[in-house]
Order: sequence, then structure tokens, then C-alpha cells
Amino acid sequence: MSKLAWVHFNSAEEVAQAACQRILKIAREAIAAHGRFRVVLAGGTTPEQTYRLLAGAQADWPHWHIHFGDERCLPPTNPERNSRMAELAWLGRVDIPPSQIHPIPAELGPEQGAADYSQLIGSALPFDLVLLGMGEDGHTASLFPGHRHPANSAAVAVHNAPKPPPERVSLNAATLGNCRHLLCLITGASKQQAVAAWRQGKPLPISQIQPMGRTEVLIDSAAWNHHSKP
Repeated sequence: MSKLAWVHFNSAEEVAQAACQRILKIAREAIAAHGRFRVVLAGGTTPEQTYRLLAGAQADWPHWHIHFGDERCLPPTNPERNSRMAELAWLGRVDIPPSQIHPIPAELGPEQGAADYSQLIGSALPFDLVLLGMGEDGHTASLFPGHRHPANSAAVAVHNAPKPPPERVSLNAATLGNCRHLLCLITGASKQQAVAAWRQGKPLPISQIQPMGRTEVLIDSAAWNHHSKP
């Protein structure tokens, strides 16, 4: 990625705090520019910390539009759902109109959920901000190494995910990259190998996301591999 910036922090808490401030800043700029802020949310521990911080922040919430990068095929109220986690940590505690929060209907199954979400997000592109995490294997959203998905579908059905549950819905790489800003949050020592592989140019799912604008990777010291230089 030619527009890739690695930004280092001492702890996961500092990553979450920095992410919160960046999200709020990008939101202000987007609302000033075109009257709304369209953001794609990620699941995971550090994004959840970020969402808890956002819940206590001041923002022009009525102009925020929320989408999701991926979802597990579980009932809407299941705590393992990304949408449910975001609702409990943040979205249910601020004044974003419910009609502007767009969970993935993954409870319908991978194919139907992907088809419905592909139709929904067509009018939302480009996103102002996409928030991503990265797994130990270099996966992002629910795009896993070795999996192939149709490029012409904005959201794709995922089967046989190596992490439970095996059935999911995910935005594809091109859709995730259709954004003005990309923010990737990486924390924890278990991510060091994937971080090193990404920096060495290996073809991981995370490295396939090519945004229109700038990518910032907010990374803590535990995840940073000190033995190689970017």
C-alpha cells in the first residue's frame, strides 16, 4: 500500500483512545463536507474499547450512518454478533437515528444476508471511513486466507470460516476499500507474525484492501515485531 502509515502506541488502551479521536475528527470533516458521515464498523476487543469511548463523546450523532464490515450468522440479539456488541457498547447510548444503523441481516443465512446487504450498501458508497481489525492469520472482516469470493458482489457469503461460527457475511475487499479513510487497529502479541508478513508484502486478506485515500494502522507495542523494519 503506497498510502500506508504505521502509528505506534504503548498499549491497546492508547490505540483505542487514538482511534476514537480520529473517528470523531473524520466524522466532523465528512459532515462539514457533505452533510453526513458513513462509517463501517469492525468487531473485536480493541474496536469495542473504542466504541465505549465514543459512547461518552460529544458528536453530531444525527448525521452518522452506521454499516458493518462483517457479521456472524447468529440471531440479532446474540452477544457474539458485531452489531449487538456495538449496540451495547455505543450505538444504544447515543442519538443516532435507528434508521441510520444498518446491521447485516446475517440471521437470514450467508447467501441471503449477503444479497440483501449488497443491495443496501450500494447507495452508501464511498464510505467516509472503514474501521478494520486483523486476526492472527492476517484475516480482516470475515475475509480469510485461502478463501475466494465473487468480486462483483459487494457483500459475500462466507462458509467454513476457521473461527466459529463457520457461516458469516462479509463485505468484499473492493467494497471495504471503497472509502476515503481506512483505519486498522492491531493489538496484542499474537498478531506479530501477521504484522511482519503484511510488512513484507505477503498476500494476506488485510493487504488486499486498497482504499481510495489514506490507510492508518494504529498498533500497540505488543503487536509490533521489532526484528524487522517497515
